[in-house]
Amino acid sequence: MSQKTAGSVFVIGGLTLTVAALAYPAMLGVENTATTGDRVIANTRYGPLTEADRDFVVKVRAAGLWEYPLGEMVMERGTTPAMKEAGEHLIVGHAGLDEMSRKIAPELGITLPNQASPQQQQFVATIDSKTGKEFDSTAVNIMRVTHGQIYSTIAKIRASTQNSMVRQLANLANSTVLDHMTILENTGMVNTDQVNFQQTAPPKLPKEEMTPPAPQPGTPVTVLKPRPDLNVKTPEPTGKPTTSQ
Repeated sequence: MSQKTAGSVFVIGGLTLTVAALAYPAMLGVENTATTGDRVIANTRYGPLTEADRDFVVKVRAAGLWEYPLGEMVMERGTTPAMKEAGEHLIVGHAGLDEMSRKIAPELGITLPNQASPQQQQFVATIDSKTGKEFDSTAVNIMRVTHGQIYSTIAKIRASTQNSMVRQLANLANSTVLDHMTILENTGMVNTDQVNFQQTAPPKLPKEEMTPPAPQPGTPVTVLKPRPDLNVKTPEPTGKPTTSQ
């Protein structure tokens, strides 16, 4: 049976809550010229790197740039213990993914964004504009849509990549996103019918709205601070990247 709360139908002010496969500008190193993303763009010591691989690393980084601060907001303003626990998991999980993304990006020649996309920034602004139970419901349902959509992307990358570093990131992302979806569902505020509809709806925003702005040359890479003080148990990286033979 679907779990619903008042105000949880969340097409908000013309913002369609969909997260399509993000397209990134060439200076971020993710300009897609092949529809399948399987074109090899670099041969690295960890195996071939495809457009889809490179796109995935940037997506993981961009997700943390809006969900980490949102986790802090949810910890502070969530009205139930389950909401505050969800905020903690977002912070700790994305700090771990961010650490791995920053580690593998220079090894693979990938430039990472320092800001989330305009669409992702609008997600945060929309949630920030709410209070009380409406804040909780809006935050949970937006995040459940975005996590549900990236989950299928992770599966495709994990199944297809020949790059051991990308594979390790996909392993951690799979465990982390599953943890986040579960903790969001545990709040009892997920509108399942609406979430399922939004997860499968075609993208309606222009590409630039879903593209993180490129960092200025020489700009230090933003670091999402680890929070061991929260004492949240999240998935750990498994295995070590291997070099191609």
